[in-house]
Amino acid sequence: MLLYNQFKERELRKEQKLLILSAFPLAFLIFGILTSFKEGINVLEGLYDITRSPSILLTDFLKVGGVGASFVNAALVGFFNIYLLKRFKMRINGLLIAAVMTVIGFSFFGKNIINILPIYLGGYLYARYQKIPMMNVVLVIMFSTALAPLVSIITYGGIFSDGFNYVMGIAIGTLIGFIIVPLSSHMLRFHDGYNLYNIGFTAGIVGTVFTSFLRNFKIEVQPVNILYTEHNTSIAILLIVMFLYLIVVGLVINKGGLLQYRGILKYKGRTITDFTGLIGYGITFINMGIMGLLALTMVLVLGGVINGPVLAGILTIVGFAAFGKHPKNCYPIVLGVFLAGLFFGYDFSSTGFIITALFSTTIAPLAGHFGPVVGVIAGILHITVVTNIGVIHGGINLYNNGFAGGLVAGFMIPIIDAFKKGDH
Repeated sequence: MLLYNQFKERELRKEQKLLILSAFPLAFLIFGILTSFKEGINVLEGLYDITRSPSILLTDFLKVGGVGASFVNAALVGFFNIYLLKRFKMRINGLLIAAVMTVIGFSFFGKNIINILPIYLGGYLYARYQKIPMMNVVLVIMFSTALAPLVSIITYGGIFSDGFNYVMGIAIGTLIGFIIVPLSSHMLRFHDGYNLYNIGFTAGIVGTVFTSFLRNFKIEVQPVNILYTEHNTSIAILLIVMFLYLIVVGLVINKGGLLQYRGILKYKGRTITDFTGLIGYGITFINMGIMGLLALTMVLVLGGVINGPVLAGILTIVGFAAFGKHPKNCYPIVLGVFLAGLFFGYDFSSTGFIITALFSTTIAPLAGHFGPVVGVIAGILHITVVTNIGVIHGGINLYNNGFAGGLVAGFMIPIIDAFKKGDH
């Protein structure tokens, strides 16, 4: 039956897969417009405020431009990236699904429809320079928009005079897009595929270099903490509807998906674990919906606010539920974060703690490959590293947890290997 379902799933046309993904930006666009009317805030004014904000961690667009404008911004960024997938005839696999959902998620804090464009330009120029198809670099460039705040801080941070600031913002963004592709493949070796947010690690290195350069010119880049703090039930309802939608789509594609779902739990998650190819699109979409509901439930049980960073954390988990994450390899990492939080006295309802718990699942492959005990230890190490690493890059790398996850994995793997060799 499973082989039959996978054969049928291959008959899903690329356009159908893109339409399934497009439901998210479409729903966000409608929600954003309706919410703006309710808020009495002009969407264009909200978008203007969002595009002109420095965007460094943590700049919550729900606070900066309003809830409605933030959802419209996420929709625009989502449609733009889905268009690129169609334009360059990309094969829709698990990692591309993860990229789309991650980019949409971070459009609630840090990325906007303006500050990401120079990075794509840099990727295009790199492809032209190397004489390779643009489709070969689109995926990396989508993730590398983690450094979009650098474009914003250069342009709107008061560093350069009016007029020249735009030139420098575009130039720096283009440079990032040009150098990030070759860097990312080399950085993968450091953590050996156990950190799913590899570009987050790469962006952390690049961000640290750029921030250090700016500091030598006495230009200080410091993280901020601009957060939306209202409990918004309508956002939670929208997310529940969208995650249930993914489960229903999965069941339409694969009618036996729920019965076969446990098959996904046997995979360890280490890069490359593409669930669309290994177990089919139906079960993949079901896993995405289940992971989204679990992540949202955790936030609500802890009494957290669903704001920009939390939305990014939830949607990133949903995306990577197509590429490496499932409940079995994620829970030990999150448990480790909770144990460390309990020991160090963290406020479990705070946005900082919640997004750490959500994004810590970047190192889920450690738990998947080496077992839950190692996973718990990795989670403990992750929260201790991530809470101190942001100062190095000044908050210009949005994938701060990806940076921390790379360091944790790179630290643990040689030690684990040493103990394994000692057992022989």
